[in-house]
Amino acid sequence: MKIPIKETIMKGVKIMDYFDMNRRHTSSDFDFPDDRIGRGRRERKGVGLVTVIIIALLTSIVGGGVTYLAMTSLNQVTAESTLDTTPASSQNGNTTEVVTKYEIQKIDSPVVAIADKVSPSVVGIVSTYSITDFFFGNRQSGSEGSGIIIDAENGYVVTNNHVIESSMNTKSNDLLAGARIEVILPREPDKRYAATVVGRDSETDLALLKIDAPNLVAAELGDSDDLKVGELAVAIGNPGGSDFLSSVTAGVISGLDRNIGWKSEEGNVYTLIQTDAAINPGNSGGALVNSRGQVVGINTVKITASGYEGLGFAIPINRVKEITNSLLKDGYVSRNRPWLGVSISTQYNEQVATQFKLPAGAYIVEVTADSPAKLAGLKVNDIITKADGKEIKTGNELIEIVNKKSPGDVISIEYYRTETKETMQVDVIIGDER
Repeated sequence: MKIPIKETIMKGVKIMDYFDMNRRHTSSDFDFPDDRIGRGRRERKGVGLVTVIIIALLTSIVGGGVTYLAMTSLNQVTAESTLDTTPASSQNGNTTEVVTKYEIQKIDSPVVAIADKVSPSVVGIVSTYSITDFFFGNRQSGSEGSGIIIDAENGYVVTNNHVIESSMNTKSNDLLAGARIEVILPREPDKRYAATVVGRDSETDLALLKIDAPNLVAAELGDSDDLKVGELAVAIGNPGGSDFLSSVTAGVISGLDRNIGWKSEEGNVYTLIQTDAAINPGNSGGALVNSRGQVVGINTVKITASGYEGLGFAIPINRVKEITNSLLKDGYVSRNRPWLGVSISTQYNEQVATQFKLPAGAYIVEVTADSPAKLAGLKVNDIITKADGKEIKTGNELIEIVNKKSPGDVISIEYYRTETKETMQVDVIIGDER
């Protein structure tokens, strides 16, 4: 019996959208379209009075045509005009015309030097995973984005979480079975380096990868707090994927501290840098660079709607530094939120329990890898009947008890294992939500 409804995500426990008595295995293979920014808790709001679409700058490997734009804006050229008064005769031979000739002296744009400095540090990211559908069965899919080398010695690369998320187990740094993440270096466009995931954070849409490759060049990171509206902004990345590796576009910093409705669970607003430098699907995780060749942001989203152009946004590099330090230290960002790591069916209730001659409780349909529940031995199809001695009839009742805990606290769980028809008890150490 499988009854689809909506899905609700709450602190520590996720309420799922079905109850399936025959289910024994679950999958975390989420395939998000390009118009989403992963699984963060972000609100999408209108810009002004017009509803617009906020899209993640993620390029599907199987995609349509892409237009390449190599823009060297703000070219610094000078024109010298010389007045040539050489007579020019008309057909009747009586008229003298004054002809003005222009000689253009070529001076390189500052964007040329910026591209030379930063492009070796901006890489391609390829995320490959398996999907299963009714018509074609099991097949390979994937997406491409960009990344920035931030530590050449240790091979650390920062990118957007939504670039790699479809290849990952839920709330874990482990790859799905058969999935892989690879990095393409600009100097070796035909070679791919296997990447491991050091850590990732869906709420801020950042991920830290590690590769083993020689002669890497790290980007110089700037200070996003020093940015001024109107200063030069250069975007470097891979619009359309690896076919357009190291594409460069230029514009200005159009605005600072922009709020596009990206919030944390507690309601904290994550503001972004706005730029009119052209950024497109595939630029996700790429560099936004200032006039000194310093990375000041990570290109992440753009707004598209009829009548809107040049609305791109980047995560400020100072926030990136803070998050990557946490990922390097712990593999995730600690926010002191209680986490059990199970998904509970909303369709399983006392009436269903009676029908199937099972105990009432919180019916588990998914257990997150490396979660407290997983480490304690809880499984899919287990039914949690008590928590800290209190009877549990629904998933919401379990959530209320979990949310009163803090990471590191112990919760006593009594559950019924449907496979063996046994009632069991286990103590679970509450985790810190990832």
